[in-house]
Amino acid sequence: MIENFENNQYTIVYNGQIYNTAELKETLTEKGFTFSTHSDTEVLLKGFIAYGYDIVSHLNGIFAFAVWDSKKEELFLARDHFGVKPLFYTQVDNHFVFASEIKALFQFPNVEKIVNDQGLGELFGIGPSHTPGTTVFKNIFELKPAHFAIYNQSGFSTKRYWKFISREYTDNFNTTCEKVRFLLQDAISKQLVSDVPLCTFLSGGLDSSIITAYASQYYKEHNLGPLPTYSVDYIDNDKNFVKSDFQPNSDSHYIELMKNRFHTKHHTIVLDTPELADSLMDAMIARDLPGMADVDSSLLLFCKNVKPYATVALTGECADEIFGGYPWFFREDALSSHTFPWSIAIKERQDLLHPDISKKINLKDYIDFRYHESLDEVTILDCDSKETAEKRKISYLTLNWFMQTLLDRSDRMAMYQGFELRVPFCDYRLAEYLWNIPWEIKALNGREKGLLRFIMKDILPEEIVDRKKSPYPKTHNPTYLKRVKEMLNEIMKNPNAPICQLLNRNQIMEILETNGTSFARPWFGQLMTGPQLMAYLCQVNMWLERYEPRIEI
Repeated sequence: MIENFENNQYTIVYNGQIYNTAELKETLTEKGFTFSTHSDTEVLLKGFIAYGYDIVSHLNGIFAFAVWDSKKEELFLARDHFGVKPLFYTQVDNHFVFASEIKALFQFPNVEKIVNDQGLGELFGIGPSHTPGTTVFKNIFELKPAHFAIYNQSGFSTKRYWKFISREYTDNFNTTCEKVRFLLQDAISKQLVSDVPLCTFLSGGLDSSIITAYASQYYKEHNLGPLPTYSVDYIDNDKNFVKSDFQPNSDSHYIELMKNRFHTKHHTIVLDTPELADSLMDAMIARDLPGMADVDSSLLLFCKNVKPYATVALTGECADEIFGGYPWFFREDALSSHTFPWSIAIKERQDLLHPDISKKINLKDYIDFRYHESLDEVTILDCDSKETAEKRKISYLTLNWFMQTLLDRSDRMAMYQGFELRVPFCDYRLAEYLWNIPWEIKALNGREKGLLRFIMKDILPEEIVDRKKSPYPKTHNPTYLKRVKEMLNEIMKNPNAPICQLLNRNQIMEILETNGTSFARPWFGQLMTGPQLMAYLCQVNMWLERYEPRIEI
């Protein structure tokens, strides 16, 4: 979009959704601006004209955008508070190049696909997370979340416009509950505004049930009919479900409870295992990297199957990060691991490297550097209890690393299908308020997300309020293990397969022979074990074949 204003021309390119468009438009109208469309793009551009760099402090939404100021010959770029929307850039031959996807940068002449020792540290030490601001490719960067950037004749510079600020907490318990309830309901209602068909993703877990409860109430108040809800399942999962500490029960019973309580129009998307395996390539391409294997491809297929009926979905993503819901907030082995608690298989990762590469790269050193670099950003207050101080640190890591990985997954898999996922729990106002609530209140009654459970006890069915956390559903069908094992075996039949240049062939063969059990801990998070690890290795080979990076170490 181009806007001429006071003898100047402004051009914007934009990806995202501004949730406070109506309020911002009203303020700009009072300042004398007029509008010829109903799009948030026009509001965003005129907001930039009115406020300049400070436009970012007026925005609530998910966004990555760039504005070219013709008179100043200056480019302004900005990214939302938590980096839901991607923005990558590089400089080559005196050109500044930016895009929403890394693959788009490679379309520009002379942008090279080089992976050096830092890139390998990111890929195999940190991955599928990544250090904010970096990519696995040399000289290709991302604009960090909550940052804006300026590019002009003076060069390139970035500035942080928002961060968590540690403050003494003074609200009493009742006030805390009222504020959290208001912020949550306000975030959901703002994100329900849409001019295209909308739904919620409903797993029957606490988080998606909260979104669905408030959304169904909104639909009722606005006479929009029953709220469409969708869940994902897998063929024969009911027969093959295996209970674990991380996945204690299946979803179907709880979904039925929500459907009956809130009279939603519910649909279950059932995926088959061949689809999951066949979509590993698309999931890798969507990320431009090997990712979370079928945890990615299943979401990609889920969005594909919902797309004919809705274009936007609200999800319960990010509640565990904001409210403290993951097992590592409570497990002593994770708390005392002195590393990223969702990725403690450091020795196993090192052993998986090709012996020649393993001699040159120490993954633990790289991980330790990134871990301590991130912790140095956390401000601990004198008034913080020992537990609150400890949990501030692990919360910061979770919010800035693990949550970012899941947000990457959500946006990339959805947008690959032309679908939009919205994450109300990721509203920055809610997150910054929760940041200073003492852990003893946040984990009320010693429960994960105890405060959130208490607030919702009169709104949701009791069984859902008390339900133990269960992650995004994965397939338990043994045919999936068989399929990805066949795929990886086929790759390993070729001794010159690209993966053999980076990883230890003997280790991969042992993983195959033991169905992944030789890799003692999850590769990442709670789900990447056994079949998921083999699928991940398939993605690594797919990535090397398709992107053909040059390895420089």
